[in-house]
Amino acid sequence: MTGSFKVRYTDDARHDLLRLFDFLLERARTAEAFDDAQRAIDTIRSEVENHLSRAPFIFRKVGQSPILRELIIPFHGAGYVVMYEIEAEAQITIVAVRHQLEDDYH
Repeated sequence: MTGSFKVRYTDDARHDLLRLFDFLLERARTAEAFDDAQRAIDTIRSEVENHLSRAPFIFRKVGQSPILRELIIPFHGAGYVVMYEIEAEAQITIVAVRHQLEDDYH
């Protein structure tokens, strides 16, 4: 189920999802770990759709900007951080995605 804000991904954010998926696949040593790689990406997409499309203003700001924010998504003892921008016309743009242990966005 989605809310009143339309969610779109930049090309860089799509690349981040592929990069994270590839990283998880490279480290996978069991069938469960391969499944977890897909579940991680599915969880990110689901959380974005379920939370940001409904209430994007409730998540933490990035710096002083009121429109640039981050959504933290817990997953298996760690998680992911999604940076997004709230745009006019009730649109959210996913700018970047990273693992919580990464130093910064790519």
